[in-house]
Amino acid sequence: MRIGSQRAKSMGYLDGQLLVAMPGMADERFARTVIYMCAHSAEGAMGIVVNRRAADLNMGDLLVQLGIIQETDAIRLPQQVGRIQVLLGGPVETSRGFVLHTPDFFIDQSTLPIDDSVCLTATVDILRAIAKGEGPNRAVLALGYAGWSPGQLETEMQANGWINCPADPELIFHADLDQKYELALRKIGIDPAMLSSDAGHA
Repeated sequence: MRIGSQRAKSMGYLDGQLLVAMPGMADERFARTVIYMCAHSAEGAMGIVVNRRAADLNMGDLLVQLGIIQETDAIRLPQQVGRIQVLLGGPVETSRGFVLHTPDFFIDQSTLPIDDSVCLTATVDILRAIAKGEGPNRAVLALGYAGWSPGQLETEMQANGWINCPADPELIFHADLDQKYELALRKIGIDPAMLSSDAGHA
């Protein structure tokens, strides 16, 4: 599905929500993941995993690899650039970057507002702005995304693969990736220690 497709307005759709993998998740690629849902409609769904880091890759390295800055300029990057985490956003289009960020940064025809506190921009222009210190206040960069065909996500939720909850910008942009899964479960009201693979939800 096209990421820029019009946001579904129905309350039944999960764009702007967090999806949290349950212990019964059958797909190992998504075990213990927290996904921020960017688009969800009758056409399918798209989201970004926000708690898996890209091993041995930081924002400075990525800007050099993409030719946005020279290697010799990496040391002079604004301090906040080094704090932007590079994540594994999902198994689809893993060579493409997707930036989740605060709404204080916007590019016409490129930035997709998802809710009041989170936007998605998937063009190189945002990376150039970040490198100059002119990017959003808070951001994470994800390589790839998670995608579902029509009805697939609903089927996985009925099979107890996922549970959803309102998104929390603090959790999306939180620095400690290792805590995000437990924080998301607690946000739903679940004690991670009490979970079993056959837990359900209404």
